Amino acid sequence: MQRRTRLVLAPLAASTLLGIALTACAPGATTNDSAADIEASTELTTDEITLTLMSTPESGAATEATIAAFEAEHPNIAIEYSQTNYDDYNQSVNLNLSGDQSPDIVLLNAVANTVKNKLVLPLDDYAGLYGWDDFFPANQLNQWRVAEDGSTLGDGGALVAAPAGFSLVGVYYNKALAAQLGITAPTSLAELEASLEKASSAGALPVQLGNAEGHAAFIVQLLGQGEAGADDANAWAFGHEGETFDTAANRTAAETLAAWQKAGYLGDATTANGTDLQGAVDNFIAGKGLFLVDGIWDAGKIGDGLGESAGFLPFPGANVTGIGTSVAYAISAQSEHPNEAAAFLDFLRSSEASEQQFAQGFMPNDPTVAVAEEGTLQGDIVASWAKVAEADGLVAFNNNATATMNDTLKAGTQQLIAGQLSVDDFLASIQDDWAKAHAG
Repeated sequence: MQRRTRLVLAPLAASTLLGIALTACAPGATTNDSAADIEASTELTTDEITLTLMSTPESGAATEATIAAFEAEHPNIAIEYSQTNYDDYNQSVNLNLSGDQSPDIVLLNAVANTVKNKLVLPLDDYAGLYGWDDFFPANQLNQWRVAEDGSTLGDGGALVAAPAGFSLVGVYYNKALAAQLGITAPTSLAELEASLEKASSAGALPVQLGNAEGHAAFIVQLLGQGEAGADDANAWAFGHEGETFDTAANRTAAETLAAWQKAGYLGDATTANGTDLQGAVDNFIAGKGLFLVDGIWDAGKIGDGLGESAGFLPFPGANVTGIGTSVAYAISAQSEHPNEAAAFLDFLRSSEASEQQFAQGFMPNDPTVAVAEEGTLQGDIVASWAKVAEADGLVAFNNNATATMNDTLKAGTQQLIAGQLSVDDFLASIQDDWAKAHAG
């Protein structure tokens, strides 16, 4: 009989999204601050009311499935759910929030213009009333704490959204191929690099990489934050004044990526740079590659494809870290029922909501529902999340440090892998992009 792995600390999860972007795609407008005039309270109306909630199909499926349980607990409160695809959603959310028919609750993928234009309500009063600060590890809420000008994230800013579930980027590995090569799951960077060398010597592709969309940036980030630690990495990703990407840890990370390419661990440079993420996932499932650095949003596809051969672990490093963010919801500043909307946000950490998040592939707010068979891919993900959460090692996506950072990282890593860019120039290009958006 297989043992079961239970998450013992507050959790994480994933979507097809890269997480929080500092700059929204659509312009916003100032709000009439209706919700700001209502005192925050956990005492809810007894009148019959309807809340409206907007989301996307990828992030909203679990939320939509949670509504019935909330309505059963609060029979006088109905929630009308609507969704649009990711691109359309991000382009329209600020217009919807500033319009005459503003939804009460919105999925928040980007913060800057939404916060700068005061389109959503600060949630710190509700965090205090419901105990969110005690429930969530600090770095999970810090991803949604935003300075008033929208330029920086992190500790000290106003909380503008509450998590519903979490994502995590780590390392998938092919257990069958590893066993064939006599390789065990690495627990340190030295063991990982020894595994790469052993796989390469045996004629296997060590790392399946699809960098057409810049996902080699995951490897650079995980190498860098694994050496520097989550706090330093988040300070830069959150845009804190005086931070720089040109650190010893990031320099070593970029040098390591280039060295892995030179050693043949990433395969042919043209092929890696011409393959998108889903192409890389398909290749990995087909047995092409011992390791794949990717998010748990692809766990269902990889688990279906590799079956019992699919494994997952945190990226090995001196510090246990992972890249991740949460699916999170905010309350419109125009909502006439902010207290009832906040009650729903609090309900998103209930066991009922967490079960839906876990079923959809996200790590849930309630860790007690994250139970999976040990040795399975889901069990590996739960165990990895527990390690990252215990170490308080969750780091925001570097790709979202500025509105243009994803493109800058994509171009930089592609040129680095192709041998067309020095490590010095790579680091400078990343920091130049960052400095244009932040105080520097």
